[in-house]
Amino acid sequence: MKQIIECVPNFSEGRDMDVIKQITDQIETVDGVRLLDVDPGKATNRTVVTFVGTPQGVIEAAFLSIKKASEVIDMSKHQGEHPRMGATDVCPLVPVANISVEETVEYAHKLAKRVGEELGIPVYCYEHAALTEERRSLANIRKGEYEGLKEKLADPHWKPDFGPAVFNEKTGATVVGTRNFLVAYNANLNTTSTRRANAIAFDIREQGRFKREGDPVTGKIAVDENGEKIRIPGSLKKVRAIGWYIDEFGIAQISINLTDIDVTPVHVAFDEVCKKAEARGVRVTGSEIVGLVPLKAMLDAGKHYLRKQKRSAGIPDREIIKIAVKSMGLNELYPFDPDKKIIEYLLETGSNSKLVDMSIKEFTYETASESPAPGGGSIAACMGGLGAALGTMVANLSAHKRGWDDRWEEFSDWAEKGKYYHDELLKMVDEDTLAFNKIMEAFGLPKKTSDEKANRNKAIQNATKFAIEVPFRTMKLCYESLDVMKAMAETGNPNSVSDAGVGALAARSGVIGAFLNVKINAAGLDDVDFVNQKLTLGEEIVEKTKMIEEEILSIVNLKIDNN
Repeated sequence: MKQIIECVPNFSEGRDMDVIKQITDQIETVDGVRLLDVDPGKATNRTVVTFVGTPQGVIEAAFLSIKKASEVIDMSKHQGEHPRMGATDVCPLVPVANISVEETVEYAHKLAKRVGEELGIPVYCYEHAALTEERRSLANIRKGEYEGLKEKLADPHWKPDFGPAVFNEKTGATVVGTRNFLVAYNANLNTTSTRRANAIAFDIREQGRFKREGDPVTGKIAVDENGEKIRIPGSLKKVRAIGWYIDEFGIAQISINLTDIDVTPVHVAFDEVCKKAEARGVRVTGSEIVGLVPLKAMLDAGKHYLRKQKRSAGIPDREIIKIAVKSMGLNELYPFDPDKKIIEYLLETGSNSKLVDMSIKEFTYETASESPAPGGGSIAACMGGLGAALGTMVANLSAHKRGWDDRWEEFSDWAEKGKYYHDELLKMVDEDTLAFNKIMEAFGLPKKTSDEKANRNKAIQNATKFAIEVPFRTMKLCYESLDVMKAMAETGNPNSVSDAGVGALAARSGVIGAFLNVKINAAGLDDVDFVNQKLTLGEEIVEKTKMIEEEILSIVNLKIDNN
């Protein structure tokens, strides 16, 4: 699964669009990266840029943009309302999909090291990437701003984490870090009262409200023995919120920042706002996501509401997202277009066409054409994916079967397992063609000199190993998916037992077909130990598959005959 991180660098230029474009142009030169937003501010003289992509692509784009900013921005002449200390003031990396905070921190340190060493810019690391607790806070690092930077760098206590402890008048210093993904989220209310909206915001936000003596609204703010104001915490962690009135729509709204959606997901915030609003006689009519949201956040929300309805969550992602959008009223003020609002879908827009995006007719004709790809490996993966999809269908039908209401969760779990296998096998359809293309590219490398021959041979061997591993993974996925078909044959909706049988046949064909590809590709690999290991394991998987297939078909035929 592709890892995705977001980068949100802040550049100390918000007025000269030519300078800003020179910086953002650098970002757009990097493959695997997509520029999402450029937000200049004249008063702050600062531009916030947002781009996403693969980790390597993002740190390359970040480095190039920081380099360009150091060339076209002169901090000695900069003025603006926002605190700042460098041409690239701050550059946070944010984990979005299939990557941990810890892994993202490693990329932040790589970027900081490169900026410090290659560009000679002093770099401090903050938040999760901080190397000392004192430097976790951005405000702490930036204290004194650009004007106090020369003195700060002369203090050994504030030696940069990377780069020289030397004041660079033109570039200043840069702060690189890792923070959690922030979702800007608004809840719409059936009131025009900002006061009511604020009251609900104070109910939910982590910092809550000040405790008051006597009257909870007008009473004097209570203090502790040290004279510090006492707060009553709100109900949600990692949440900031405030109420305001939206003149365009004539409603009050709660503006919410979810600073860690692993702690407080979007759907949890929505449900809590509904609960607190109802307690105050107010109703939530809908909500909106400002900017972008990770796919996982929407899937988690959709599954949450499906479970509340006691419905199977093993349905296609797009259907799960529809449930999330309807449940939280995300279409109330503006249309919620998943392809424009969900980061992973936005990255796919305009990307190279995939086999799995073709119609069945197109895929069949492409397979029959003179082109050698898609070939047997892609077809094996496709058969396996269809087999797992049939098992998933039986599980979903069973979850909704009249009289089986008490078993919906059991079948929902099986449907989610089946969904995992058919999703992964669909990816292998294109992965197998990619493996073939890698081999063709390797054979096309130059071979005139001894070095070129050595490099070509190495590339061929690496591509061949990849071309073995891909169908081997297809084999494993097809084999493991048989658990779903067997369970559905044994305990699923009896009216769909034949579908479980056909699913087993398709999965079995996927295993054997993929193994043929493993064997033919293995003939071109010099690593004998690797080849023997894969062939031995592959033969074991084939034998186990045949045994399970026989068990499933016995169950299926017995039920059909006794029907």
